[in-house]
Amino acid sequence: ASLDNARHLSSLLRAVHFQDHATCVATASGLRVTVEDAKCIQANAFIQAEIFQEFSVQEESVMFRISLSVLLDCLTIFGTSSLPGTSTALRMCYRGYGYPLMLFLEEGGVVTVCKINTQEPDELLDFDFCSTKVVNKIILQSEGLREAFAELDMTSEVLQITMSPDKPYFRLSTFGNAGSAHLDYPRDSDLMEAFHCTQTQTNRYKISLLKPSTKALALSCKVSIRTDAQGFLSLQYMIRNEDGQICFVEYYCCPDENMSEAEL
Repeated sequence: ASLDNARHLSSLLRAVHFQDHATCVATASGLRVTVEDAKCIQANAFIQAEIFQEFSVQEESVMFRISLSVLLDCLTIFGTSSLPGTSTALRMCYRGYGYPLMLFLEEGGVVTVCKINTQEPDELLDFDFCSTKVVNKIILQSEGLREAFAELDMTSEVLQITMSPDKPYFRLSTFGNAGSAHLDYPRDSDLMEAFHCTQTQTNRYKISLLKPSTKALALSCKVSIRTDAQGFLSLQYMIRNEDGQICFVEYYCCPDENMSEAEL
Protein backbone atom coordinates (compact mmCIF):
# COMPACT_ATOMS: atom_id res chain seq x y z
CA ALA A 1 0.00 0.00 0.00
CA SER A 2 1.27 3.49 -0.85
CA LEU A 3 0.29 6.93 0.40
CA ASP A 4 1.64 10.27 -0.79
CA ASN A 5 1.01 11.75 2.64
CA ALA A 6 1.51 9.57 5.73
CA ARG A 7 -0.37 12.17 7.82
CA HIS A 8 -3.65 10.93 6.30
CA LEU A 9 -3.03 7.65 8.11
CA SER A 10 -1.38 8.91 11.31
CA SER A 11 -4.10 11.46 12.12
CA LEU A 12 -6.80 8.81 11.73
CA LEU A 13 -4.90 6.29 13.87
CA ARG A 14 -4.44 8.89 16.60
CA ALA A 15 -8.23 9.12 16.77
CA VAL A 16 -8.39 5.50 18.01
CA HIS A 17 -5.17 5.47 20.04
CA PHE A 18 -6.42 4.88 23.58
CA GLN A 19 -4.82 1.43 24.01
CA ASP A 20 -1.32 0.33 23.07
CA HIS A 21 -2.27 -2.48 20.69
CA ALA A 22 -4.53 -2.58 17.65
CA THR A 23 -5.73 -5.26 15.25
CA CYS A 24 -5.32 -4.47 11.55
CA VAL A 25 -7.48 -6.10 8.90
CA ALA A 26 -6.75 -5.49 5.23
CA THR A 27 -9.23 -6.48 2.52
CA ALA A 28 -9.72 -5.36 -1.07
CA SER A 29 -11.96 -2.52 0.18
CA GLY A 30 -9.29 -1.02 2.44
CA LEU A 31 -7.69 -1.12 5.87
CA ARG A 32 -9.52 -1.35 9.19
CA VAL A 33 -7.68 -0.69 12.46
CA THR A 34 -9.52 -1.83 15.61
CA VAL A 35 -8.79 -0.95 19.24
CA GLU A 36 -10.72 -2.37 22.19
CA ASP A 37 -10.84 -1.89 25.93
CA ALA A 38 -12.36 -4.00 28.72
CA LYS A 39 -14.82 -5.70 26.35
CA CYS A 40 -16.98 -2.57 26.67
CA ILE A 41 -15.76 -0.30 23.92
CA GLN A 42 -14.45 -0.83 20.40
CA ALA A 43 -13.06 1.77 18.02
CA ASN A 44 -12.60 1.19 14.29
CA ALA A 45 -10.72 3.45 11.89
CA PHE A 46 -11.56 2.76 8.23
CA ILE A 47 -9.16 3.84 5.51
CA GLN A 48 -10.75 3.02 2.16
CA ALA A 49 -8.58 1.60 -0.61
CA GLU A 50 -9.31 4.72 -2.72
CA ILE A 51 -7.44 6.91 -0.21
CA PHE A 52 -4.21 5.06 -1.05
CA GLN A 53 -2.35 5.77 -4.28
CA GLU A 54 -1.70 2.02 -4.52
CA PHE A 55 -3.43 -0.73 -2.53
CA SER A 56 -3.34 -4.47 -3.13
CA VAL A 57 -4.11 -7.47 -0.93
CA GLN A 58 -3.14 -10.90 -2.27
CA GLU A 59 -5.50 -12.85 0.00
CA GLU A 60 -9.18 -12.32 0.78
CA SER A 61 -8.23 -10.74 4.09
CA VAL A 62 -5.02 -10.24 6.06
CA MET A 63 -5.13 -9.77 9.83
CA PHE A 64 -2.45 -9.02 12.43
CA ARG A 65 -2.01 -7.34 15.80
CA ILE A 66 0.49 -4.52 16.19
CA SER A 67 1.66 -1.92 18.69
CA LEU A 68 -0.24 1.21 17.72
CA SER A 69 2.17 3.39 19.72
CA VAL A 70 5.16 2.08 17.75
CA LEU A 71 3.30 2.41 14.44
CA LEU A 72 2.45 6.05 15.19
CA ASP A 73 6.02 6.78 16.26
CA CYS A 74 7.26 5.39 12.93
CA LEU A 75 4.68 7.24 10.83
CA THR A 76 5.69 10.53 12.44
CA ILE A 77 9.44 9.84 12.39
CA PHE A 78 10.00 13.01 10.34
CA GLY A 79 7.94 15.04 12.80
CA THR A 80 4.21 15.64 13.09
CA SER A 81 4.09 19.06 11.45
CA SER A 82 5.85 19.07 8.12
CA LEU A 83 6.70 22.30 6.31
CA PRO A 84 4.16 23.64 3.80
CA GLY A 85 4.56 21.85 0.50
CA THR A 86 6.36 18.88 2.00
CA SER A 87 4.85 15.59 3.05
CA THR A 88 6.08 12.18 4.10
CA ALA A 89 5.42 9.51 1.47
CA LEU A 90 4.65 6.04 2.81
CA ARG A 91 4.85 2.51 1.45
CA MET A 92 3.62 -0.38 3.63
CA CYS A 93 4.29 -4.06 3.03
CA TYR A 94 3.25 -7.16 4.95
CA ARG A 95 4.36 -10.57 3.67
CA GLY A 96 2.06 -12.63 5.82
CA TYR A 97 1.70 -14.46 9.12
CA GLY A 98 4.73 -14.08 11.39
CA TYR A 99 6.38 -11.41 9.26
CA PRO A 100 6.92 -7.82 10.42
CA LEU A 101 5.04 -4.86 8.97
CA MET A 102 7.52 -2.94 6.80
CA LEU A 103 7.24 0.82 6.46
CA PHE A 104 9.23 2.81 3.92
CA LEU A 105 8.97 6.54 4.68
CA GLU A 106 10.46 9.16 2.40
CA GLU A 107 10.65 12.92 2.85
CA GLY A 108 12.91 15.33 1.00
CA GLY A 109 14.99 12.49 -0.48
CA VAL A 110 15.62 10.83 2.91
CA VAL A 111 14.26 7.29 3.24
CA THR A 112 13.67 5.57 6.58
CA VAL A 113 12.80 1.88 6.79
CA CYS A 114 10.91 0.62 9.86
CA LYS A 115 10.20 -3.00 10.73
CA ILE A 116 7.42 -3.48 13.29
CA ASN A 117 6.86 -6.91 14.78
CA THR A 118 3.36 -8.27 14.35
CA GLN A 119 1.51 -10.60 16.70
CA GLU A 120 -1.25 -13.17 16.61
CA PRO A 121 -4.52 -11.20 16.50
CA ASP A 122 -7.00 -11.58 19.35
CA GLU A 123 -10.59 -12.41 18.56
CA LEU A 124 -12.44 -9.13 18.19
CA LEU A 125 -15.69 -8.30 19.94
CA ASP A 126 -18.78 -8.63 17.79
CA PHE A 127 -21.21 -5.94 18.88
CA ASP A 128 -23.70 -7.34 16.33
CA PHE A 129 -24.67 -3.76 15.58
CA CYS A 130 -26.35 -3.75 12.19
CA SER A 131 -28.39 -0.99 10.60
CA THR A 132 -31.57 -3.09 10.58
CA LYS A 133 -31.55 -3.19 14.40
CA VAL A 134 -31.08 0.56 14.83
CA VAL A 135 -33.94 2.10 16.85
CA ASN A 136 -32.82 5.73 16.89
CA LYS A 137 -30.41 7.65 14.67
CA ILE A 138 -29.32 11.28 14.67
CA ILE A 139 -26.71 13.00 12.47
CA LEU A 140 -25.20 16.12 14.00
CA GLN A 141 -22.61 18.60 12.84
CA SER A 142 -19.60 17.81 15.02
CA GLU A 143 -19.21 21.35 16.34
CA GLY A 144 -22.47 20.89 18.28
CA LEU A 145 -21.18 17.81 20.05
CA ARG A 146 -17.71 19.32 20.57
CA GLU A 147 -19.26 22.22 22.49
CA ALA A 148 -21.35 19.77 24.53
CA PHE A 149 -18.38 17.62 25.47
CA ALA A 150 -16.41 20.72 26.44
CA GLU A 151 -19.20 21.74 28.81
CA LEU A 152 -19.88 18.28 30.27
CA ASP A 153 -19.32 17.79 33.96
CA MET A 154 -16.45 15.29 33.91
CA THR A 155 -16.93 14.57 37.63
CA SER A 156 -19.99 12.59 36.52
CA GLU A 157 -19.30 8.87 36.12
CA VAL A 158 -21.87 8.50 33.37
CA LEU A 159 -23.29 10.34 30.40
CA GLN A 160 -27.00 9.76 30.00
CA ILE A 161 -28.32 9.97 26.44
CA THR A 162 -32.03 10.38 25.76
CA MET A 163 -33.31 10.04 22.19
CA SER A 164 -36.99 10.43 21.49
CA PRO A 165 -39.47 11.19 18.69
CA ASP A 166 -41.00 13.70 21.14
CA LYS A 167 -39.48 16.36 23.40
CA PRO A 168 -36.67 16.57 24.54
CA TYR A 169 -35.72 14.80 21.21
CA PHE A 170 -32.00 14.55 22.01
CA ARG A 171 -30.71 15.18 25.52
CA LEU A 172 -27.31 14.72 27.15
CA SER A 173 -27.29 14.54 30.96
CA THR A 174 -24.55 14.34 33.58
CA PHE A 175 -24.74 13.74 37.33
CA GLY A 176 -21.60 15.23 38.88
CA ASN A 177 -20.49 16.74 42.16
CA ALA A 178 -22.21 20.02 41.35
CA GLY A 179 -25.54 18.30 40.63
CA SER A 180 -27.20 17.16 37.43
CA ALA A 181 -27.05 19.05 34.16
CA HIS A 182 -29.02 18.58 30.93
CA LEU A 183 -28.26 19.76 27.41
CA ASP A 184 -31.10 19.55 24.87
CA TYR A 185 -30.98 19.69 21.07
CA PRO A 186 -34.28 20.49 19.33
CA ARG A 187 -34.93 18.41 16.22
CA ASP A 188 -35.05 21.57 14.06
CA SER A 189 -31.67 22.79 15.34
CA ASP A 190 -29.24 24.07 12.67
CA LEU A 191 -26.75 21.50 13.96
CA MET A 192 -29.14 18.58 13.31
CA GLU A 193 -28.62 17.10 9.84
CA ALA A 194 -30.91 14.09 10.22
CA PHE A 195 -33.34 12.89 12.87
CA HIS A 196 -34.81 9.37 12.76
CA CYS A 197 -36.11 8.37 16.18
CA THR A 198 -38.80 5.73 16.51
CA GLN A 199 -39.02 5.30 20.29
CA THR A 200 -37.96 7.01 23.50
CA GLN A 201 -34.73 5.59 24.87
CA THR A 202 -32.64 6.61 27.84
CA ASN A 203 -29.29 4.91 28.36
CA ARG A 204 -26.23 5.63 30.44
CA TYR A 205 -22.63 5.16 29.31
CA LYS A 206 -19.49 5.42 31.40
CA ILE A 207 -17.79 8.73 30.61
CA SER A 208 -14.40 7.01 30.98
CA LEU A 209 -15.34 4.80 28.00
CA LEU A 210 -16.60 7.68 25.87
CA LYS A 211 -13.66 9.97 26.58
CA PRO A 212 -11.33 8.40 23.95
CA SER A 213 -13.88 9.15 21.21
CA THR A 214 -13.33 12.90 21.70
CA LYS A 215 -10.08 12.47 19.71
CA ALA A 216 -12.12 11.45 16.68
CA LEU A 217 -14.73 14.12 17.42
CA ALA A 218 -12.03 16.82 17.28
CA LEU A 219 -11.11 15.78 13.71
CA SER A 220 -14.60 15.16 12.38
CA CYS A 221 -17.11 17.32 10.53
CA LYS A 222 -20.22 15.19 11.19
CA VAL A 223 -21.19 12.51 13.67
CA SER A 224 -23.88 9.85 13.39
CA ILE A 225 -25.28 8.73 16.77
CA ARG A 226 -27.19 5.46 16.71
CA THR A 227 -28.65 3.12 19.33
CA ASP A 228 -30.17 -0.34 19.04
CA ALA A 229 -32.89 -1.96 21.17
CA GLN A 230 -30.34 -3.14 23.76
CA GLY A 231 -29.01 0.39 24.20
CA PHE A 232 -25.67 -0.25 22.48
CA LEU A 233 -24.28 3.01 21.17
CA SER A 234 -22.60 3.63 17.82
CA LEU A 235 -20.77 6.91 17.24
CA GLN A 236 -19.65 7.22 13.64
CA TYR A 237 -17.39 10.16 12.88
CA MET A 238 -16.95 11.46 9.34
CA ILE A 239 -13.45 12.84 8.93
CA ARG A 240 -12.30 14.83 5.90
CA ASN A 241 -8.53 14.83 5.31
CA GLU A 242 -6.40 17.65 3.88
CA ASP A 243 -7.16 16.49 0.34
CA GLY A 244 -10.91 16.50 0.97
CA GLN A 245 -11.18 12.70 1.06
CA ILE A 246 -13.63 11.16 3.52
CA CYS A 247 -12.71 8.51 6.11
CA PHE A 248 -14.70 7.12 9.02
CA VAL A 249 -13.95 6.33 12.64
CA GLU A 250 -16.58 4.37 14.54
CA TYR A 251 -16.91 3.78 18.26
CA TYR A 252 -19.19 1.13 19.77
CA CYS A 253 -19.98 1.38 23.47
CA CYS A 254 -21.95 -0.86 25.86
CA PRO A 255 -24.61 0.73 28.06
CA ASP A 256 -23.86 0.95 31.76
CA GLU A 257 -25.57 -2.06 33.32
CA ASN A 258 -25.74 -0.49 36.79
CA MET A 259 -28.56 1.83 35.89
CA SER A 260 -31.57 0.94 37.99
CA GLU A 261 -35.16 1.79 37.15
CA ALA A 262 -35.32 3.90 40.33
CA GLU A 263 -32.66 6.25 38.97
CA LEU A 264 -34.76 6.93 35.92
